[in-house]
Amino acid sequence: MPSLSSTSSIQAATVQFVSAVSRNPDTEAAARDLVDEVRAKLGGVPPDLAFVFFSSHHISRAQLLAETMTDVLGARVALGCTGEGVIAGAEELETSPAVTLWTACLPGVSLSPVRLSFSATQDQFSLPGWPESDGQEGTFLLLADPFSTPMQDVLSLLEERYPGTAAIGGLAGGGQDAGGNRLLHGRHTFENGLVGVRISGPIEVRPVISQGCRPIGERYVVTKSEHNLVHEMGGTPALTRLQAVFESLGSEDRRRAHRALHVGIVIDEHRNRFERGDFLVRNLVGADQTTGAVAIGDVVQEGQTVQFHLRDAKSASEDLHLLLAADRARHTNAPLGALVFSCCGRGQGLFGRPNHDSGVLMERLGPIPVAGFFAQGEIGPVGGRNFLHGYTASMALFAESTSQAGGK
Repeated sequence: MPSLSSTSSIQAATVQFVSAVSRNPDTEAAARDLVDEVRAKLGGVPPDLAFVFFSSHHISRAQLLAETMTDVLGARVALGCTGEGVIAGAEELETSPAVTLWTACLPGVSLSPVRLSFSATQDQFSLPGWPESDGQEGTFLLLADPFSTPMQDVLSLLEERYPGTAAIGGLAGGGQDAGGNRLLHGRHTFENGLVGVRISGPIEVRPVISQGCRPIGERYVVTKSEHNLVHEMGGTPALTRLQAVFESLGSEDRRRAHRALHVGIVIDEHRNRFERGDFLVRNLVGADQTTGAVAIGDVVQEGQTVQFHLRDAKSASEDLHLLLAADRARHTNAPLGALVFSCCGRGQGLFGRPNHDSGVLMERLGPIPVAGFFAQGEIGPVGGRNFLHGYTASMALFAESTSQAGGK
């Protein structure tokens, strides 16, 4: 353990967010540097909530990180995980050793840490020890191991127990096989399952879910479907609709469509108009020339509205810019801190340059404390329901509640 004295019992009077990053490959030295920097910025006040994200270079010392966040920094709730890369402020450290620490002082806010584990033979599960649904609005921040967690089943169970509650987070990365990732929960580390926290009270946690696509062609109502097979859109074979959309594209978009064509499914059909963020984007798996059906990477029901989408670097950048701008336009309270869970398929591999998503955040939100990691899957709500995504940047933006800000 680092030779640091324990934190004081001082309590924060106002909402405050602080983050720090270390590129030191020595885990103990990195932890010491991070705690020193965060303590100095917080004025010795122990944070209520701490997240630590670290590259696989530090996996063998994950226990030390967990103990440092809890025993030395004194965080009331401490969580973390490994990532394919680490996001820290305006930087995305995709391949180098890195640890980032993000902390929040949240006076009056309720924090309920949660943990789930699963067995290979388990076909049903519950949420033992999770907080009771109290009817208050809240948000779950979730980190899970992709090899052992039936994430979409977990999200469905959350919907039943906590209707309308948003879940934001990501699947840990860095490991190539079961047991290769680490999750941190208080002083403990785990190789499997899920950890997280439910946040409720006087704080806004706003989800921004950028799926990195732009819509093309017209919207259609599914008039005949079976599981993930769409037979007809607007009374016409789905493949015919797809071919018409393809023919309407320019040469550059046609080239992209051969490898990056997707389908957006409207989740909330009660809206008067559908915009970016209203579609759940899923892969276009294939098409049947004989029947005219197209296969989609999710179940599609008759009566749902769908639209074809393209994913590329330009579309992904535009989508993120537009969604962050829309969030600022809808809310009077500017974000004070943010957590980012970005797909490991984004980054330099998609954009051809480093620091894209983090750079857009800084450009749109200003130099606020930001931390996150490159994930093996991203969690976030679309149309009021929570889903597991791919190729997505899922963000939790923290802002003072309207009542707090109004009382100043």
